[in-house]
Amino acid sequence: MAALVAIHALLPGQLIHPLRTDLDRSKGRLRLRRPGHRNHLIYLDALTMHRATIWGLERHQRWPDSSDLHLFVTRNTAVDDSGPPVTAELVHKTFRRLGLPTGVPRIDRIYDEARHSADPVRLM
Repeated sequence: MAALVAIHALLPGQLIHPLRTDLDRSKGRLRLRRPGHRNHLIYLDALTMHRATIWGLERHQRWPDSSDLHLFVTRNTAVDDSGPPVTAELVHKTFRRLGLPTGVPRIDRIYDEARHSADPVRLM
């Protein structure tokens, strides 16, 4: 989660709904589903892909029989047969444990990109 927000400037709320099938390891990308809009593809860097692979292995070790299709799960959602997504509160709590308010890594990432590029199209 931290890599997707800090490196790829995702909004914390965008981490709730991705499914495991939205992560395409062979092409190094993550599809974000946006209701009412076209899907958005995030092309992942090597660090984020590595972390995603480690998360996938850890998730499988912890909950090998989980039927939850979401990429991110907790010990409660992983065993819930209805397959609910994680909550926004979990995402916020994860960042608080890291000592960061939820949006700060994303904002820092955008400012850093602006420092290195004056191209407004690239920033969008």
